[in-house]
Amino acid sequence: MRAGRPFVSASRTPFVPTDPLGLDELLAPEDLAIRDTVRDWAADRVLPYVADWYESGELPGIRELARELGALGALGMSLQGYGCAGASAVQYGLACLELEAADSGIRSLVSVQGSLAMYAIWKYGSEEQKQRWLPGMAAGELIGCFGLTEPDVGSDPAAMRTYAKRDGADWVLNGRKMWITNGSVASVAVVWAQTDEGIRGFAVPTDAAGFSAPEIKHKWSLRASVTSELVMDDVRLPADAVLPGVTGLKGPLGCLSHARYGIVWGSMGAARASFEAALDYARTREQFGKPIGGFQLTQAKLADMALELHKGILLAHHLGRRMDAGTLRPEQISFGKLNNVREAIEICRTARTILGANGISLEYPVMRHATNLESVLTYEGTVEMHQLVLGKALTGLDAFR
Repeated sequence: MRAGRPFVSASRTPFVPTDPLGLDELLAPEDLAIRDTVRDWAADRVLPYVADWYESGELPGIRELARELGALGALGMSLQGYGCAGASAVQYGLACLELEAADSGIRSLVSVQGSLAMYAIWKYGSEEQKQRWLPGMAAGELIGCFGLTEPDVGSDPAAMRTYAKRDGADWVLNGRKMWITNGSVASVAVVWAQTDEGIRGFAVPTDAAGFSAPEIKHKWSLRASVTSELVMDDVRLPADAVLPGVTGLKGPLGCLSHARYGIVWGSMGAARASFEAALDYARTREQFGKPIGGFQLTQAKLADMALELHKGILLAHHLGRRMDAGTLRPEQISFGKLNNVREAIEICRTARTILGANGISLEYPVMRHATNLESVLTYEGTVEMHQLVLGKALTGLDAFR
């Protein structure tokens, strides 16, 4: 046998139910400080009110919340310059986890602002566009939205019907976008459109003539979030509204990859909140003379939930390290989004069974997270699309068409 370090028993190291794998040891003090700051903000500004927001289908005070998130450095968090925090990918992921542990709608507000609208301008915009929009967006003074999805297109963005046509030095934009987070409160919409040159992105001021963003009502998911349709009826834009840095689908798809990375982390926040609610309930809810956590079937459920939760967080950490190293591939993001959202939904459903009838009450977060995750499951790439991304990467064969 090869000589090596002797085995040292860790039996004196306490087992922490909220961190059974000791994943906090992967984090630097600065990482932990950022995570705890976002967690404390969410506990103070979201958790006491979010059940009422969800029940009423509103997100009141969204502009004030955006300014507070800007003050935290959470908007465009991993971008460099222009008032952005310049945080690491792991730090941004930790923030997404804590925000979605409060509610997916809050994480969506931050994700669409930073990873989609701001990222598009930061990555593909002109210096003038960056200076015009990014500092105010980083501060939360300006809210942005991202217009890609269309009513009859969905998973095939190449078939979008929104069209921008040159008219002299100007562009004239016509079309509709659907299911757009932040749309009704945005100051700028990053809109992707067909042109004679290919798909282009435009930074569209929402006060432009012909632009409107009616809010979508009657949602049963992401209810504590502003979701809108974008309608563009002969919106005339100056030549400098187009994002000069990209032509084609690689522009919006690059933005989506950045946002999907945040979902890998955020979904585990929803799962963690549901798991912790179930664990606390199992310790205190008594049946047949003892807490239900003392029964084998309940313990089996809790053990399986903990396995998938912390495996998912470990996966998110790994992808974050790869992003920080510049080695993260889009297929790996699909791997994380597909696994983590799917497992998060299963954790929520299992938590609901432990809570019994109380699991459907808004006094507990479980059903709210479960219904929110049904949207997270399909937005920014459905299950089927991510399966096909991975299938193509594994086989080298394209099954999309």
